[in-house]
Amino acid sequence: MQKRLSRKHFRVRLEDMIVTLRQEILSGQTAIGSYLPSESDLEKRFELSNASVRNGLKVLVEEGFIEKIPRVGNRVINAASQQKTVIKFGYVHSFADLVELDELLAAFTQQYPHIAVQRVELPSGSYSKSLKQYMESELLDAVMMNNNNFQDFVENDCTHLLEPMEPMDELYPFLTEPFQQSSQTLVRPFNYSPVVLCYNKKHFEQSQVPQPESSWAWQDLFTYGQQLAVKNERFGFYFYLPSRNRWPIFMLQSGTTFQTDDCGNYRLHGTKIIESLEACRDLLAMTDVFPRILAESNADAEALFLEEKVSVIMTTYFFLNQLRDSNISFEISPLPGLEDSSTLLIINGLAVNSRSPNKVGAKLLVDFLSSYEIQLLLRRKTLNIAAHQRAMEWEGEEFGYRPSRFFLYRDIFPSFRLITHLGLSNYQLKCIQRDIMLFLSGLQTKADLSSRLEQLLLEANESNIIHSS
Repeated sequence: MQKRLSRKHFRVRLEDMIVTLRQEILSGQTAIGSYLPSESDLEKRFELSNASVRNGLKVLVEEGFIEKIPRVGNRVINAASQQKTVIKFGYVHSFADLVELDELLAAFTQQYPHIAVQRVELPSGSYSKSLKQYMESELLDAVMMNNNNFQDFVENDCTHLLEPMEPMDELYPFLTEPFQQSSQTLVRPFNYSPVVLCYNKKHFEQSQVPQPESSWAWQDLFTYGQQLAVKNERFGFYFYLPSRNRWPIFMLQSGTTFQTDDCGNYRLHGTKIIESLEACRDLLAMTDVFPRILAESNADAEALFLEEKVSVIMTTYFFLNQLRDSNISFEISPLPGLEDSSTLLIINGLAVNSRSPNKVGAKLLVDFLSSYEIQLLLRRKTLNIAAHQRAMEWEGEEFGYRPSRFFLYRDIFPSFRLITHLGLSNYQLKCIQRDIMLFLSGLQTKADLSSRLEQLLLEANESNIIHSS
């Protein structure tokens, strides 16, 4: 047994030597044309025998990273003479334009000319499923995924596809913690946003309506929404109702969570969670404020705002980037509140496929995109909230229009909630969504909804237990 354990540790140390030296060369830490440390120095550094060190160096020679010069040493070969490493980077379509991905990847290529990044756009409607399939098939090396995608990976027991990475101290802990499992960080935060209100300032001035502020309740928005609405011209307020980044907010603001009794049953009759959904239904009933139209995505609701057919939308900082080239004078505000003013936090992160044959290059890409310099570029040239705290604290010349209340997100940190705060899995949320939509549309009573949700949540919970076992 001891011999097997020793062999295992030997293989780990040998692989560590190969990976470390390879990464030092790729990153430029070991300059092209320079020599690696002597074999005896490498023996001490990695606790290996001379024969093992030579075997490891032989791998780097075969890979084209170094050349062995007899009686002189091991010299790093010019990377430009090597065949380029191609990193396949997967992301959802909208991500590219919102973060100026072309410019970011061009900067990466300039720093690492021996690495090419192949962009792979994946469908937003089934993004988590597509990510899993592509990563299992080794069709992606690095990926963008948000905290909800990560939760899907957790629930489907496929976090083994995510290569552990070093956490960064300069990122807020509340951004990193949702991507951790068993004390390992599996996704590096890149940018984030709370859900907020975005409104057309001109419409408020025309209607002589006070602009939204932090003390507003939803009833205030409904009341002023009536004054903002202009028949056959525009509506007062809108958001894409079926989005799981929208309708659960009303339940988050109930001040409570979904809980089971001692028998594992849910009891929802007369709870604040059901009452919170009533506030949402009251909004939908005001057809002069909220349009009864069929939207297919959040993008449709945001398109109405761009066309000035709606005065206020529930959206994120991500969408603000679409407004940069518009002529709309826009501003943002915290969401109105119910029992509290909770809002949903959405975090975009970067991950490396554990099955990738190009993990070194993929890690370099992730490290580059989360570096201070690139995060500062994101801060200065876009309306995103970069994950890097010091980059977001930078002050200087701005590029283009930035709403005066852009930094309100700092004031509402305590209101940030993840969707998991409700106490439900993503699977359970998907199971109850149809019935909640029926209730919000007036096709189901509170009593019927409560009974139906209790049944569906129990069935979904039992299904998860059976699946995981």
